[in-house]
Amino acid sequence: MDVYSWVRRSLSRSKRSSLPAGEKSKECRKNDGEEHQLYGVTEALIEFIKSFSVETFRNFSFPDEEIAASDDSEGTSGNVRQDLSDWQQHHALLVLSKVKELAQLRFKLCPRYLKEQQFWTIYFVLVKSYVAEYELQAVRLARLKQMSMENESIPDVSTCEVEMLETKQKTHAAHEISLEDSDCHDNIKN
Repeated sequence: MDVYSWVRRSLSRSKRSSLPAGEKSKECRKNDGEEHQLYGVTEALIEFIKSFSVETFRNFSFPDEEIAASDDSEGTSGNVRQDLSDWQQHHALLVLSKVKELAQLRFKLCPRYLKEQQFWTIYFVLVKSYVAEYELQAVRLARLKQMSMENESIPDVSTCEVEMLETKQKTHAAHEISLEDSDCHDNIKN
């Protein structure tokens, strides 16, 4: 599945499951605001996105290395392309639902003038200064969660080490006693 299909399906799901704006509770709006903030969809970003035009994307020049890399990534196995990170996919979904001008621009450009992957590559290059700190924060939070989960899944090593040490000492002591007993038997026989 390519990014275009994922975004289109996600948008249709979110539209079906969402309530009309007048029926949303204050808490839902607060959660939406927190989510938008978490994914960097700020008023400054929205205003910047509204300044985009068809020419912004069509006149964008890719460095030769990026074009070669994007052409190589076209044929990944099973039509599953990993062009965007999870954070970027969620950001794209939020920004498309929030900024209708971007959705219309994307509709005009893709696939006639740009491939979906090229559109999002250009978009994230253009908005990098607006969203980089939010994406970095998301990466940090993901790492902390992963480390936390790893720490929970690892048993308490010190307890295991103590139990192993105690068992080893008991075995070693029993072995010494048995050796002493055999020495005693040898001395008695002599």
